[in-house]
Amino acid sequence: MTDTPMPPRDKPWLIRTYAGHSTAQASNALYRSNLSKGQTGLSVAFDLPTQTGYDSDHVLARGEVGKVGVPVCHLGDMRALFDQIPLDQMNTSMTINATAPWLLALYIAVAEEQGADVSQLQGTVQNDLIKEYLSRGTYICPPKPSLKLIGDVAEYCYINVPKWNPMNVCSYHLQEAGATPEQELAFALATAIAVLDELKTRVPAEDFPTLCGRISFFVNAGIRFVTEMCKMRAFVDLWDEILQERYGVEDPKVRRFRYGVQVNSLGLTEQQPENNVYRILIEMLAVTLSKKARARAVQLPAWNEALGLPRPWDQQWSMRMQQIMAFETDLLEFDDLFDGNPAVDAKVTELKAGARAELANIDSMGGAVEAIEYMKGRLVDSNAERLNRIERGETVVVGVNKFTHGEPSPLMDADGGIMTVDPAVEQEQIDRLNAWRADRNEGMVKAALADLRAAAVAGRNVMPASILCARAGVTTGEWAAQMRAVFGEYRGPTGVSRAVSNKTEGLDDLRAAVDAVSDRLGTRLRFLVGKPGLDGHSNGAEQIAFRARDCGMEIDYEGIRLTPEQIVEAARNGAHVVGLSILSGSHIPLVEELMDRMRAEGLGHVPVIVGGIIPDEDARRLTAMGVAQVYTPKDFELNAIMRDIVTLADPASVAAQ
Repeated sequence: MTDTPMPPRDKPWLIRTYAGHSTAQASNALYRSNLSKGQTGLSVAFDLPTQTGYDSDHVLARGEVGKVGVPVCHLGDMRALFDQIPLDQMNTSMTINATAPWLLALYIAVAEEQGADVSQLQGTVQNDLIKEYLSRGTYICPPKPSLKLIGDVAEYCYINVPKWNPMNVCSYHLQEAGATPEQELAFALATAIAVLDELKTRVPAEDFPTLCGRISFFVNAGIRFVTEMCKMRAFVDLWDEILQERYGVEDPKVRRFRYGVQVNSLGLTEQQPENNVYRILIEMLAVTLSKKARARAVQLPAWNEALGLPRPWDQQWSMRMQQIMAFETDLLEFDDLFDGNPAVDAKVTELKAGARAELANIDSMGGAVEAIEYMKGRLVDSNAERLNRIERGETVVVGVNKFTHGEPSPLMDADGGIMTVDPAVEQEQIDRLNAWRADRNEGMVKAALADLRAAAVAGRNVMPASILCARAGVTTGEWAAQMRAVFGEYRGPTGVSRAVSNKTEGLDDLRAAVDAVSDRLGTRLRFLVGKPGLDGHSNGAEQIAFRARDCGMEIDYEGIRLTPEQIVEAARNGAHVVGLSILSGSHIPLVEELMDRMRAEGLGHVPVIVGGIIPDEDARRLTAMGVAQVYTPKDFELNAIMRDIVTLADPASVAAQ
């Protein structure tokens, strides 16, 4: 009897964790630790000042330094971030968009210092500005010059760093903002088309297919994993179709849909957070089961990301999930499990038809850049309907609107189940930044910045000048200031300034209550929604503003990236209640400053409510500052929040207290 030979196994996907916090030094230690545990690629999270082009000492950076990622202000920070990590042996993904040319320039400069052959560097910069306008909010410049900067990176990499993915079309945040599968397909592909149209004139026609092959995608996979798997197969087919029919790319290998994934964070729950482990595993199946549409790289959120910043152990647990799937199961030994399945084929066909219709609609408007406001409105509508279904119980979320009673989680220990960033980190980073500025050659800095500005004004590729700036010691804020000066700064659409939807059930009583309180106030109840700081996750604020408008309130919502001073100035316009949305962890310093300014302006009587990912201890501190109500992700019933706002604004309620 002879042994049956084992079938050959496919190579596992790149195993990553999305990580970065506090300082470059602390993040470097985390990266090296994760690599020693079997991680096979890096995925860098940058803090919000770095993403939006501000140095750590800028007024808008207050409270944001090191919170949702690592601060990188200059070459020294990037050098520290990759200390003892040979970049010529690493595959690095950098989740960076508006400042992508700059962060890539810093990365290249560090690689040069390490003695690496830059032409052999492998990795990805996300560099997707369209989704920033729609869902993430870390944009800097208007869409057209931003598209030009994306093209600069792609053109430079094509010539000088040919193994690098210069643009990673990111549909991940589209789903986080409520996109349907058809919208996620269409909006992402429309973005890729806009980029390829920009690039087509930049290289010889015979080289264009190669450039097409360097465009990659970063997607999301939600809990409806069969639909999500079909969505990925639809992506494969549609991308192949677009490259062949629209751009004449003949080589099937070049037309291959290449993507990395982080599975859904939107569906992670603060209630019964241990259930998130199962959600993450099930969602990973959508992007690994089908060989035809399998991810090239996978990073998974941690079970406690709805609570705050995951600890190293939490990230390790998610990494082990990937390793068990890749190395213990027989998944990688089989051909595609779904080829010829009639149910799968029918769903894929349905998704492709919906995506093609949406793509045609966007194309009729002039493409993705021209259709930003339309797409934003569609996302707000879709997210509102998603929340309505959860509130009505039509979409079951275990532990949230069904099976809500259970035992307390044993995973929640004395630190609240999350990692916190020491507030002293911000001042230490500012001190290092000031020392860096003091030690550099100011003449070289001025000359490098002048060359950068001249390149931008003349329409030249900004990458060579950006690399010279990196070597000279220019800072992130200084680089971005030149882009703002030449190309201008953008304010994105909010998607909520339109007619009342009347789609939500149970609003009649609320509308009557708003009318009654408005009568007692002598004017329409006015609710100011503000997003202080640099947090661009506007989905929650948009849905609160949208629902309040549906209830009949007068809404003031000017979008993201406001200082506490600007919000207080807006409150002087007759606001009866002020609502703040902060998801970056910077709520304590930002709310403290706002409350002080409200009292100083004689507005201390105006109730302030705050929503965000806020630990219990921080909620108590906010209440002690005078905040009237604190809301976290567990407060998913928007109508209950609306009732609180009506009560807080009601003169009769205030008189009765």
